[in-house]
Amino acid sequence: MTVLQEIVDTKREEVERARRRLPLEVLRDLSGPTASPFRLSRALLDTPIPRVIAEVKRASPSAGIIRTGHWDPEALAASYADGGACALSVLTDIQFFWGDPSSLEGCAKASGLPVLRKDFIVDPYQIDESRWLGADAVLLIARVLAPETLLECAARARSLGMDALVEIHHDRELAVALAAEHAIIGVNHRDLDTLEIDLGLSARLRDRIPTQRITVAESGVSSREQVARLVDGGYGNFLIGEHLARHDDPASALRSLRAVGSH
Repeated sequence: MTVLQEIVDTKREEVERARRRLPLEVLRDLSGPTASPFRLSRALLDTPIPRVIAEVKRASPSAGIIRTGHWDPEALAASYADGGACALSVLTDIQFFWGDPSSLEGCAKASGLPVLRKDFIVDPYQIDESRWLGADAVLLIARVLAPETLLECAARARSLGMDALVEIHHDRELAVALAAEHAIIGVNHRDLDTLEIDLGLSARLRDRIPTQRITVAESGVSSREQVARLVDGGYGNFLIGEHLARHDDPASALRSLRAVGSH
């Protein structure tokens, strides 16, 4: 069994337990549409390039512990805001990434930025759960979801005023991502099966993505030169986690990545 399959199986069990504790009809009464809809997509359109979604990330199966010492997600979120992030990605998976769903609201308040819930969505139930937790957007991974489930999740997110970031790695996943109307397209350089990074992937897929769709380059970006090359290749938006979270001064590290001269 791969790590990805283990995560997905565990997540399905978590959703079933959550559904028993808080039935969907009750959750929908609690969630409701966001008062400020589509904050993530607006931030990715209105902020100067390069735009960075900075990730509040403590650990991962591939890297182990990333942020050592005292863990203060709200302080990290505030540091990212100080460094010029346009939005946050907050890991909420507990078992594999040491995240905490309750940190979404705290990170949003500490930073004043739109917050993407970064987790493994396997069921539409989690869309309403994400809104209830305070998320402005959700991550939908094409590798994990059946096409019909992905489209259902994206539609539900939009009905609640949330953006959906649909993550792809293979070109065969692009069609369903594009079928999710208004969804942001994230190109993940990391293969979730092998965990290998291919920084050339986003460039190879760029011409196949309509220019009117918002695109985000994800994973493996750790230098100003890489940011500049990707900007030249048509990507103005980035989701950056491990490089920033490891840094002693995340705000400084973020400012350095964003300092790409005339770009």
